[in-house]
Amino acid sequence: MQQLTDPFGRRIEYVRLSLTDRCDLRCFYCMPKGFNDFEAPEHWLSFDEIERVIGAFARLGTRRVRITGGEPLVRKGLPELAARLHALPGIDDLSLSTNAVQLARHAEALKAAGVQRLNVSLDTLDTTRFHEITGGGKLEKVIGGLMAAKATGFSPIKINMVVMKGVNDGDVEAMVDFCIEHGFTLRFIETMPMGDTGREANAHFLNLQTVRKRLEQRYELVPDVMPGGGPARYMRVIGTELRLGFITPLSQHFCETCNRVRLSVDGTLYLCLGQEHHFELRPLLRNGIDDDTLDNAIRQAITLKPERHEFNDKPGQVVRFMSMTGG
Repeated sequence: MQQLTDPFGRRIEYVRLSLTDRCDLRCFYCMPKGFNDFEAPEHWLSFDEIERVIGAFARLGTRRVRITGGEPLVRKGLPELAARLHALPGIDDLSLSTNAVQLARHAEALKAAGVQRLNVSLDTLDTTRFHEITGGGKLEKVIGGLMAAKATGFSPIKINMVVMKGVNDGDVEAMVDFCIEHGFTLRFIETMPMGDTGREANAHFLNLQTVRKRLEQRYELVPDVMPGGGPARYMRVIGTELRLGFITPLSQHFCETCNRVRLSVDGTLYLCLGQEHHFELRPLLRNGIDDDTLDNAIRQAITLKPERHEFNDKPGQVVRFMSMTGG
């Protein structure tokens, strides 16, 4: 079996696949207010092109694919694509990141297509605060999507909460109790200076070590692990099944174990969330590249993967914002 390895000896076994840069919410840390300069549909990779690229990654040893956006559920035909990716030889972990606004009507089809795990972005359970953070979103739609996914049998369902000082840091305990009640996993995420939106949010940066210490005053926490390809460090709340994940790209970066790349909707491979290193696959695909040459192009792309991000040293370096890159 072939295996992709970057210049620093890290095995690349995880692709985060963005189906769109569009979203039905406008979280202020992800997308600029009033932005409408989205990628033209003719530049989107088609489902056939996506299947070719992910098939090539699978031949090279990639086992995990996470479907992301923007918001992936705004792209028509997602369950069909999920079924095609699930059927690819070698892909044994297919998951989805979503804001869950449209999840209630798609949950059963996604489960039938082979999506195994869900990550749901949810930063607060306060209706007014949710409306403010998301630029007008309705919390009840997200809760409805979560309950539909739970009823459909998705497991685990992970809640991703970006914790921001002075915005939603007072909502942490309520989210912990909500996840205990419903059997969800909860993951806290630090803000990152991605584009102007991310740098605005970074004014609300909160070191998650302070959140962990605060939670230790109320709950008994012990180290734990969860299967998956992501960077979270987990704790379990004693007396419950709840696992708390801490994703700390700034306060405790995890670059030395980074095993992932991101494929944007226009076919650009981004080799690091915090750097501008990239490799464009769409022109090659549309010029009729064969499978062997595609495999070699991906190998070449992986040689560009940098050792680490520079969010702390050069916070203004990354000009693209999060929804352009993929989650």
